[in-house]
Amino acid sequence: MTESTFKLTYATMFNPPEELHRRYEDTLRNKKAQLGKNYGMIINGKERYSAEVFENRNPANTDEVLGVFQKGTRQDVEDAVQSAKTAQIKWKRIPWQERVAIIRKAADNIDKRIYELAVALSLEVGKNRMEALGDAAESADLMRYACDQMEANDGFIHRMGKDPLAGYDATNISMMLPYGVWLVISPFNFPCALTGGPAGAALVTGNSVIIKPASDTPWAPRIYVECLLEAGVPEGVVNYITGSGSEVGQTLVEHPFIDGITFTGSYDVGMRIYRSFSQWIYIRPVIMELGGKNAAIVSKNADLETAAIGIMRSAFGLQGQKCSACSRVFIEEEVYDDLVNLLVTLAEKITVGDPTRREIYMGPVINRNSYQDYQNYIDDLRKSGRILTGAKVFTEGDYAKGFFCAPTFVADLPLTHPLWQQEMFLPITTIAKVDSLDQAMTYTNQVKYGLTGGFYGTEEEAAWFFDNIEAGVVYANRPQGATTGAWPGFQPFGGWKASGATGKQAGGLNYLQQYMREQSRTLIRRIS
Repeated sequence: MTESTFKLTYATMFNPPEELHRRYEDTLRNKKAQLGKNYGMIINGKERYSAEVFENRNPANTDEVLGVFQKGTRQDVEDAVQSAKTAQIKWKRIPWQERVAIIRKAADNIDKRIYELAVALSLEVGKNRMEALGDAAESADLMRYACDQMEANDGFIHRMGKDPLAGYDATNISMMLPYGVWLVISPFNFPCALTGGPAGAALVTGNSVIIKPASDTPWAPRIYVECLLEAGVPEGVVNYITGSGSEVGQTLVEHPFIDGITFTGSYDVGMRIYRSFSQWIYIRPVIMELGGKNAAIVSKNADLETAAIGIMRSAFGLQGQKCSACSRVFIEEEVYDDLVNLLVTLAEKITVGDPTRREIYMGPVINRNSYQDYQNYIDDLRKSGRILTGAKVFTEGDYAKGFFCAPTFVADLPLTHPLWQQEMFLPITTIAKVDSLDQAMTYTNQVKYGLTGGFYGTEEEAAWFFDNIEAGVVYANRPQGATTGAWPGFQPFGGWKASGATGKQAGGLNYLQQYMREQSRTLIRRIS
């Protein structure tokens, strides 16, 4: 296998070619020598610096400053919005085929800089090298998929039927047109893919974009914006602004010239944005993905080796900090003990440490707040359940300056306990024994979330699972990940209930249309 024939996805990342590791390590050495640079915002194609700045530090080694970023102000927000509003007028009039060509070129630029992006993602997010490369590669594929859908639908310009008018010829056309200025608020855990996916969709459909990254992870989105500008996206069509959610983020949400929002993040923050954005004289579109409390159900007929590896990968990939992470497991009684033993064995083999090192599977959690949350949850779980493995933080030697937590499985936690319902966003997964698959499904669906779900059992049982699960992305018998690993064009990604706002999922057939609104055009000609 060579790198040229290897297609990186979250399903294939477990067996990469050697060349991929070599190139990652070469880039890591180069980028390590350049840390601490001062990065401006990008407004109307120009660098913008502020009086106040903040440091982006490595969660694996908090002594290490990765870069210095700007604390944007209300005036920066106003300038970015005005820039985007003005630039969008010309951008929307560019033929859609030309916009597609520019966005495809930007995706190619991501490919060219994929190791630079991956290193940034490892250092600022704490992703291991394969997760980091996957995040970067997914952003490019999400953009290409948006381009594919634009082409497959002929730019969403379609002739409709002719009115049966005697003496007249009627031409009726349905056109999907951009809204205007689109705000993308991206999360810390996938700062490349969940910036690039929605931004690419908004841009290819003719909107201009303002990107507001999470303050914990502003570096990779900055590189992404550079890829867009290098591809020929005009000045002002894409703007990048950093700063606090309360200052910059809320000011953007409240701005009357923001025509649509894509937000990925926590339920509480998302609902505040949704309610705030609705306080206007008309309804504006909001696309949201708001987390999950995802379960895997294991039948007594399951292949337990497959189930164990899939659950482990989804529970502890990116330290459990995925909205799709497997945080609950329901196992039929007949195989409960055997599967629990396999899960504990796998968890105890997981390597925790500097995520840039090849042998490391789990890096640090994102920040001190998450680190403290982990310890608080563990204190509660020790009292309420039975710790199977993990339940500790690492503080000695190389771990002393980072936020390192052990992968943790918990059993015998009463099903009435709040942590069966609450998204912890940490490497903690609770396990329960059930009498039947029906009981497991009842527990699985008894949460407000409905993002992903996993199942292990026979094909007949899998069909039952698909028919009954209340979630937007569901998998059966998947060793690559029980509840994680969606890829554009393969598994459209989005949630039901409290996990999503629209039911139309990223990387799928119905996502792109959300960034446009329909206009019906009728022209009547008199027939002489």
